[in-house]
Amino acid sequence: MKTFLFSALLITPLFTFAQTNLKTDAAKKADAITQKVINWRRDFHEHPELGNLENRTAEVIAKHLQSLGIEVKTGVAKTGVVGILVGGKAGPVVALRADMDGLPVTERVVLPFASKVKTTYNDQEVGVMHACGHDSHMAILMGVAEVMASMKKDIAGTVKFIFQPAEEGVPVGQEGGAELMVKEGVLQNPKVDVIFGLHINSQTPVGQITYKPGGTMAAVNDMKITVTGKQAHGAYPWSSVDPIVVSAQIINSLQTIVSRNLNVTENPGVVTIGSIHGGVRSNIIPEKVDMLGTVRNLSAADEKMFIERIKTIVIKTAEAAGATAEVKIPYSAHYPVTFNDVALTEKMLPTLQYTAGADNVKLKPPVTGAEDFSFFQEKVSGLFFFLGGMPKDQDPLKAPSHHTPDFFLDESGFTLGVKALCNLTFDYLGMKK
Repeated sequence: MKTFLFSALLITPLFTFAQTNLKTDAAKKADAITQKVINWRRDFHEHPELGNLENRTAEVIAKHLQSLGIEVKTGVAKTGVVGILVGGKAGPVVALRADMDGLPVTERVVLPFASKVKTTYNDQEVGVMHACGHDSHMAILMGVAEVMASMKKDIAGTVKFIFQPAEEGVPVGQEGGAELMVKEGVLQNPKVDVIFGLHINSQTPVGQITYKPGGTMAAVNDMKITVTGKQAHGAYPWSSVDPIVVSAQIINSLQTIVSRNLNVTENPGVVTIGSIHGGVRSNIIPEKVDMLGTVRNLSAADEKMFIERIKTIVIKTAEAAGATAEVKIPYSAHYPVTFNDVALTEKMLPTLQYTAGADNVKLKPPVTGAEDFSFFQEKVSGLFFFLGGMPKDQDPLKAPSHHTPDFFLDESGFTLGVKALCNLTFDYLGMKK
């Protein structure tokens, strides 16, 4: 018994010392490639591509991974890239994920590498922009791959680098994103034990990391509502069943789900109508109105309640006016709650604190944004955290938010992301020896 205790006392410091050495070496290597990471990000930013169309992006990533001697698979879930790095020692499999797609947003930020890409989206000519930071996610993970590949002999396990397309969703009728990657077996061969991911945040100061155990990002359902009435001359509304008036009543009534049906002391929730189309001119009451919206929840029970209430409100409001209505929910996309494994989060928190400094790692409330990283977390334990990307002297309330033309990132925060993903990998593999 005494021998066992003495051995245990020796092993713990040796393990800690070994992990610290790895992290110290990784930090030096990450610092050395800071400009490379920034350059990759600028290249992706200048050449954004929408979901399931990330062909140029995938080619850049695949060439980089291949240059590092990493086994590469392309065409995963249409345009995804997966790299597999087998370490010099046996051990578990850690997956690290970055998303690849841009958004149909026309950039307003004045930058030498600003996007000038145009495309047609939902029958409208739009710009394309990395307005959510996916360009930085890819660049950071490429940096992690470079650091890890240079330390291959010291890695006690396997690292799977998942570059995932179409996180922002795909056109109606298409498959894509994390859900399709999982369906195609990205978490198998070799079987993934744990997955880590990050999301940069334009309203969190550079140098900070935020996290939340459990439900951290909302489940999302999109929806399409079609209201059908009776067309008439705009001068004779009594001859119509006006779908525009009915739609207005529906929009207002949907807001009562959050204000009167949701227990807001437990979880937040959102019902938003983001698009409404009906009619062609001022003096014609149209026959039909189409609306698109999004629904956000932090629990399965709330999600079920919201869907039931939406259908009831839409259909009954239309019926009361003599119209008819159809609700499709989900219409084209559904993401589950992004749920951080509580035990895993507790285990890995010291790693984040070591990397950023304890004062710079902060617990955050859940957010009603959504992430299809949740599909990976349904299959394996996962931790998804947030990385600061806002200049330190800026007011978070005034910093441009994600998905807007003025979205901006302070590039000095990227290296912390590289170090955090490296250290999470080293520490998890070290724990499983």
